[in-house]
Parts: sequence; structure tokens; C-alpha cells
Amino acid sequence: MDAVVLLGGEGTRMRPLTYDTPKQMLPVVDRPLVEHVAEWLALHGVDRLVLSLGYRPDAFVEAYPSGRLAGLDLVFAIEPELLDTAGAVAFAASAAGTEGRFVVLNGDVLTDLDLTELIAFHLERGAKGSIALTPVDDPSAFGVVPTAPDGRVLAFVEKPPPGTAPTNLINAGVYVLEPSVLERIEPGRRVSIERQTFPSLAADGALFALASDAYWLDTGTPAKFVQASLDILERRRGDRALPRVPETAPGVFVGPDAIVSGSLAPPALVGAGSVLHAASDVAAAVLGENVQVGAGAVVRSSVVLSGASVAPGAVVDRAVLGAGAVVGEGARVSGWSVVRGAAKVEPGAVLEAARFPEA
Repeated sequence: MDAVVLLGGEGTRMRPLTYDTPKQMLPVVDRPLVEHVAEWLALHGVDRLVLSLGYRPDAFVEAYPSGRLAGLDLVFAIEPELLDTAGAVAFAASAAGTEGRFVVLNGDVLTDLDLTELIAFHLERGAKGSIALTPVDDPSAFGVVPTAPDGRVLAFVEKPPPGTAPTNLINAGVYVLEPSVLERIEPGRRVSIERQTFPSLAADGALFALASDAYWLDTGTPAKFVQASLDILERRRGDRALPRVPETAPGVFVGPDAIVSGSLAPPALVGAGSVLHAASDVAAAVLGENVQVGAGAVVRSSVVLSGASVAPGAVVDRAVLGAGAVVGEGARVSGWSVVRGAAKVEPGAVLEAARFPEA
């Protein structure tokens, strides 16, 4: 079975990191987000991965030149122009020569949903399309999906105003589709699967949905991106997707040749060759390879990518630092700030909820 993974977005919420690296190539713990997605799909009978690409496709092609990912055959479907979600699905399926029933997944999503169960549900209902649903506290930023007792979708309400949603069950961005659905998507033009294709299927009584309370996370913001790694380190997803380095204490993973002279509290990952100098304080953080944390520096609730450095006395609290970024002595980076790779935060500077440097 094929799975089309939608990876065409520009990752605007993670800028300026995504000016250089597509968001799905950013690491969650110690490997790119797209690899976690592929590993999950491989557990559920998918044998071919179709990557629907628009923004920076070169990054994916260069990363996986063998045409294999997580044991799956890999096809790159590069859109000449962005065609929105349904248009991208149709283009990717055509480019890959997809035949028969297939899976679609939003590439920002990390989940432990039982895809095998969703496929069985789809077959039992004789559906043309089936959607996985997940509960959220505030559904106003998502597609809300009220259903009949048998799972038939009654409506597809995209991003309802706060307080007006008919249910808290939202579109989880995981679909099972019959090939006939592609006939509803006009080729070569922008078509939204959420606003056009799904409402059309629902009106015909051909769209079903299955709710699950399994782990689900949209990783598109800095806060959720950091949470994705910390959830894995805290085993909120079991032992699957744990880092490929030793666990030296409960929830603490330290790579080879790393030196930890400061304080290190779980959940934490310290990549190979990284150094935590004396009196440094690192907690609830992921440090890539060859990261330097200076004496008296603090790193909390953050992801620091490979080769970055945090100078003595600096504080990085709720932030993402790009590869090779430098935070100067006594500086403070907080409030879910994002620092671009190789950027330099001057000594004593204060960045709060910042995108640095600004475009």
C-alpha cells in the first residue's frame, strides 16, 4: 500500500530555521521528523512512501539518495507549483502511479494512531474516504468533524470560531482513500481536501471517521516541536522512537564522547561530542552533536541543534537554536524564540518570543 505524505509547506511558524531546512527534516530527538513518520507507517502495512514535495525538495532528495526510507520504497513527487492539499495528493498519486487504496498523512503530524484499525474500519463501512479523529481542548484551529453513531461524517467544519464547534473531535490529518476520490480532484489546479473534497464526499454519505485517543501531536510550532522530542524521552510513546544512544539514567540519554560536568536533569538528550561545562544547568532539553554549554549557562525546555554553543552565563529557556548558532555570554533567549542556524546572539542580548534574525 502507498502512503502519500504531504510535505510541501514552507514551515512559516518555524522560521527562520525553515529558511534553510524544511520543517520535516528538522530532528526530533536524533533523526528527522520525516523518519519518525516513515517508521510509523511501516508498522501498518505501508510498503511505499510517496513524498509530496514543494518547498526545498532538494533537502529530501539529497538526504535519501538510495530511494529507501525506514525500509520503505521512496518516491519523490515534486510539485511545479503548490496545488493545496487535495491538488498535492492527486499530483503525488499520479506521479507515483499509485493504484488501489492508499493512505494520506499530513507531514507535520507525529502519532501512534492504529492505522491498521482505521483501514479495517474503512473496509467495513465500504467508505470512499476515512479520516482519523483526535480530541483536543480547543478545536477552533482545526477541522472539526461531527459524525453519526456508525462513523458517517455529517459535516466537515474547517476552523470554526471559538465556542461554536459541534464537537472537540478534529481531523487528525491521517486518511484512507479509495482511488475513486482522485476523480473528484481537478488536476493541475489548487484544491483543498479539507474545504472541497471532504465536504463533497460527506454530502454523498461516502466519508467516515474513526476517533482515537492515541498519541497525536501537530509539531508545527516551536513549543510543539520541542514537546515532540521531550515526549519521546519521557516515554509518552513507549520505547518506540527512543534515541539511538545509551540511556545513562532514567530519561537521560548521552551520546559517545560527550562530557557532562554540569547538572543534567531528565528528560534530556546530549548528542555525541557535546560538552556541558562545570556549573552549567541543562534540563528538559535536547542537545545535538558537538554542542557547547558554557560554565554557569542554563538550557531548559529547548532544542539546541548540532554545533551550536551557549556561552557562559547565558540562558536558553523555551527556545530552538539552529545548527551552529551562538548565544553570547550573559544573553537570554526565551519565550519560544527561534534562532537561525549559524546566527550570533550578542553577549547580554535579550530575545523574548523572537525570530532571530528577522527576515
